[in-house]
Amino acid sequence: MKYKAAWIALWLVLAGMATGAVAAPREQGQAGEFDFYVLSLSWSPTFCLTHPGDQQCSGKGYGFVLHGLWPQYTRGGWPASCDPQSRLSAAELAKGATLFPSPKLLKHEWSKHGTCSGLEASAYLDKTDAALGRVNIPQQLQPFNVPNSLDVQDIETLFRQSNPAMRTHGLAVICKGKVLSEVRVCLSKDLEFAACPRSVKSQCRDGDIRIPTQR
Repeated sequence: MKYKAAWIALWLVLAGMATGAVAAPREQGQAGEFDFYVLSLSWSPTFCLTHPGDQQCSGKGYGFVLHGLWPQYTRGGWPASCDPQSRLSAAELAKGATLFPSPKLLKHEWSKHGTCSGLEASAYLDKTDAALGRVNIPQQLQPFNVPNSLDVQDIETLFRQSNPAMRTHGLAVICKGKVLSEVRVCLSKDLEFAACPRSVKSQCRDGDIRIPTQR
């Protein structure tokens, strides 16, 4: 009987995995119910390598640009596309245009992530603006100063040196292959620097990673 019970328990676990019952929640959630934010900063030249026709790739010479401010769960996963969905007003679109590199990205980020912040759109954009103000981009990673390559540890060190209050494990470097894609900074709901949980970690290969020049 003991072995039979163990087999039944194993079958239930496998069945749950097959149906997604134990997957981390990512597309469901209650607005305002989350643990911390991730401020995602995209390295624009890498994005423009594969999206040359995008508005942000029109020769503006961007380096790091805002990808988004994302509510996150400490246990892993995130809420997304929370109700109620609402369109951005003309004033909110104008405010967002000062933060995001394109209107398309602004609308996407508000719909998918901003609606889960528990804030009205104007307040979410103010929060995003404040989050951007918390993070100093290292001088060595400005678009006209950037070296051709660095390893992940060098990038992490540069960000911590430019932001002394940042935690040792307070950011993650994201790559596409061996090319720099994003830096993600963990912030509390009050926008204080926070340690990233295990679900937010650097995703790059060992060794130097390439940093494309501005476009």
